[in-house]
Formats: sequence, structure tokens, C-alpha cells
Amino acid sequence: MTKPRILLLTYTLNRLYYPMHVYIENIADYDGKKVLIKGWLHNKRSSGKVRFLLIRDGTGIVQSVIAKDEADEKIFEIADKITQESSLIITGMVRKDDRAPGGYEIIADSIEVLQMAIDYPISPKEHSIDYLLPLRHLWLRSRKQNAIMRIRHHIIKALRDFFDDQGFICADTPILTPAACEGTTTLFKVDYYDQEAYLSQSGQLYNEAAAAALGKVYCFGPTFRAEKSKTRKHLTEFWMLEPEVAFIELDGIIDLAEDMIIYMIEKVLSKSKTELNTLKRDPSKLESIKKPFPRISYKEAVEIIKKKEPDFKYGDDFGAPHEAVIGEHFDQPVFIHHFPAAIKAFYMKRDPNDESLALGVDMIGPEGYGELIGGGQREDDHDILLKRIKEYKLPEEAFQWFLDLRKFGTCPHGGFGLGLERTIAWICGIKHVRETIPFPRMLDKIYP
Repeated sequence: MTKPRILLLTYTLNRLYYPMHVYIENIADYDGKKVLIKGWLHNKRSSGKVRFLLIRDGTGIVQSVIAKDEADEKIFEIADKITQESSLIITGMVRKDDRAPGGYEIIADSIEVLQMAIDYPISPKEHSIDYLLPLRHLWLRSRKQNAIMRIRHHIIKALRDFFDDQGFICADTPILTPAACEGTTTLFKVDYYDQEAYLSQSGQLYNEAAAAALGKVYCFGPTFRAEKSKTRKHLTEFWMLEPEVAFIELDGIIDLAEDMIIYMIEKVLSKSKTELNTLKRDPSKLESIKKPFPRISYKEAVEIIKKKEPDFKYGDDFGAPHEAVIGEHFDQPVFIHHFPAAIKAFYMKRDPNDESLALGVDMIGPEGYGELIGGGQREDDHDILLKRIKEYKLPEEAFQWFLDLRKFGTCPHGGFGLGLERTIAWICGIKHVRETIPFPRMLDKIYP
């Protein structure tokens, strides 16, 4: 019994003697206490005989103050020599100071440099995107990129929480598939043990099978489009959240998407105030988003577009300029439904009152962010779906399992896909989707 008591006493004494390691995001809880911070030197400045070190640890940035008249001479010397992005451990007393970043600072009494960074390539000055993209692995350390990644996390959590709380089941879908979902011209082809396979364009088709088993499902993962596009809204690898529901029709699909967007915005506004401020994103633009969102038909959308783009014709698909016109017209997310079937996917159900129209819906974001959601009701009749597969010249054998879903207990069903990176760009108020994902994949960029 003696040994455990000795160990416990030693542990207790150590806890009393050594300062506690804390994360910077919680620094306010330790006002007047001695703490230990582990992180990197974000930046530094001098003022006479005082050195100010800005330390980041991934959760935030705190200022450490080292005064020559008060600190050990060796510590002051280290503060002069330490370089940007050097890793370190610093201890000191937490003190409230409204002038300091975050409102608190640390009066340092100890600095241990773990590794001195030499010639860090990203200085605090402005750099071009062409310079920063090959350094993405380091660029992520900046305040702005840190804020975007944190908002990305909060958006993902909000989306998952929304569906989990409504009884949806997350059913993962494969990334390697034998057939196209969104057209054959944007497929990434891979060699799969001497068979042809493709990187998934969407989890939707497999989601339909999961919905017939589980009722309400969603998948959330990477999707791939081999689009030769260099626009600010396109990546070749991006993430999609895709719910699918059995026994639902078009109006119910729109209601679900609308509720999801409202929930997500409320959570971001509540969780990401600091990050939005870092990005200089005006929160009032998000606070103004209220349901119900406008709902218009494709035909009505065409009339709005033609006022600014007279050459646009009924039957044309929307491009970025047309989506921008719609977004500016409403200044809210807007649902556009009943598209011409000819410009929609083979699996879209047709309007029973007008065979030329598909029961599909897109949600166009405000502020010029374009299409954020695409979805609709699926064709649930076996013979009609088989006819569509043949019309679109798709390989029937690759869709045999998909046709089975219409043979064994078919029902009305549908869902949508939300493009995560475009949504993050809108929420953050940033122009290009390349900054919304840790390591973007674009037409001419695959490094790092």
C-alpha cells in the first residue's frame, strides 16, 4: 500500500509545482494563474526594452510580454533571436489586458525553443495566390486560413447535427464506382484490377438503395468531377452532403433543404463570431437570411434573366452569369424548380402534367455564389428508368442493381446534394473555393 501513496504524493506535488498546459482558446479561464503554452511563434515586435511575442497553438493567438528589467537575461536573449514559426514552450502568468490580442497576455518567465525555424517562406507581408498555393501546407497556418478551416468544421458539424437530430442515418457510399451519375464527360477513370472504374461523382445512386433500407439517410464525403474549368467555383475534388429520403416528393425536398440552411447559418453565427470577424465577414448578411426562401419555376427564372441577358433562351442551362442575375434579384437563397428535362440527369422524375419538365430543384445562393444545392425527385418507375438509361446511352448492365430498386418495393423518393466548398465560400464571404478546403485540387494544381 505504501508505493501507491508515494506515487500519488509525487504526482500531486508535481501538479502543484509545474504550471498547467492550457490551450489559448481557454486562456481567459486562467487570469492571474501561471500556465504553460505549447505552440509556434506567429510574429513578434519590440518596444524599447520590451519584447512582444505572438504565440499561436492552433486554437488561438496570445501575446507574451518579456521586459528586460524583469525577465531573466537568457529569456530576453531568446526572445530577440527566435524566428517566425519556431516551435516553443512558454510559461508565465496570465494577465488581463484589453490592449492585447484576445484581451489577455502572458508575462513570460520561461521559454524553451524546440526547433528554430530558418528562412520561413511566408512573411507577414502580402503574397500572391500563385506564390501561396505551392506553400499550402504552410499557408494554412495564417489567421485567415485558420478561421476558414474552423468555420468549415462548424458547418460540417451543424449539417451532421441537423440530420442526426432528425433521425437520419449516415450511410457511407463508395468512392470507386462502375458507372456515371452526373454524365460521362466528367469522369475520372481508374484501372480497377483490369476493369474500368471511376471516381465517384456523387453518392446519390447508392443513397437511394440505403434509403429503401433505412428510410432517411445521408452520405458525406469527397466527390470528383473531371471538368476542365478554371472558374472560382470549381474544384476537381470537393465534398458533398447528400440526404436521400423514401416517400418524399418535391415540395418536401425543398422544405428539408430550406430548414437545413437556416439551421446551419444559426449555428455558424453562434459558434464562429471570432472567425467571421477575422475574415471581416459582415454577419448581418447571414442574419438577414430568413425562411421561407423564394421559390420560382425555371420559366420564371428565364424571364428574370432575359431582362439583363436578352440572348438567353428557354431550354438553356444556367451559367455563372445567369445564376448571379438570379442571386442579385432576390438577395436571398432562391429555389428554382421544374427545369426542362433535357438539361437534367437521367434519373430525374418527370412532371406528370408536363413530360418535358423534370421535378428537379436547384438552390442559388445570394451575393453571386451560384448553385449551392442541386436535387429533386427520382424516377421510381422501372420501365421508365430503363428507357431513360437507354436514351442517355448508358451501360444498362452497370445500372442493373439500380433498376432492382424499382422492381422490389419502389416508392416516391428524392434528395439533394449540397456542395460544401461553395457553401463555405458564401458563409465566409471569400471569392474562390480554393481557400475553403485544406488542400485544393484544381485543373492545374495537385501539389502539395
